[in-house]
Amino acid sequence: MIEALLAAPARLGGVRLLAVDGPSGAGKSTLASEVVAGLRARGCRTELVSTDAFATWDDPVGWWPRLVEGVLKPLAAGVEGGYRRTDWSSGVPQPGELVRVTAADVLVLEGVSSGRASVRPLLSHLCWISGGTEAERLARSVARDGEASRAELGRWQRFERGWFAVDGTPDAAGTRLSSGLDHSRSVFEALRIDQG
Repeated sequence: MIEALLAAPARLGGVRLLAVDGPSGAGKSTLASEVVAGLRARGCRTELVSTDAFATWDDPVGWWPRLVEGVLKPLAAGVEGGYRRTDWSSGVPQPGELVRVTAADVLVLEGVSSGRASVRPLLSHLCWISGGTEAERLARSVARDGEASRAELGRWQRFERGWFAVDGTPDAAGTRLSSGLDHSRSVFEALRIDQG
């Protein structure tokens, strides 16, 4: 996947934009972190932004203009961007700390809806990871976020099922991982096995 990304032209100004998309609990954050580490090991100035920093239970995808204005447009112009990470510490989502995103060679955008149709013309590569069955993904998400979040996570899963069907994200991906991640092996090993 890194080779495909680096072989593709930069379409966000001089920045190559990689989207790592898929349903909740699929392993997007793990994959994105390993990709970022791999890119940095090659000397690529790489930034990572997660859609989790924007989304809330009641606004799963409508926050996108904040990402465009705060991050994508500045990086396309070759300057630093930034955004306010959603703060959940009070139990109610509210604007939190300012996160700066420096001008980079590669921006990895990770999370649900990161590969949406409106951004695809700017992408150098789109990776889709399905992460196993819905029940397996829900179990991983509850283990990560706590039992109190089960009902909201179930509602989120129903939303994203419809979102992905309408947006066509899986079919647009250049790299597709269909099985859940085995955390005993690296994501890159999984990519080699799953892509053949």
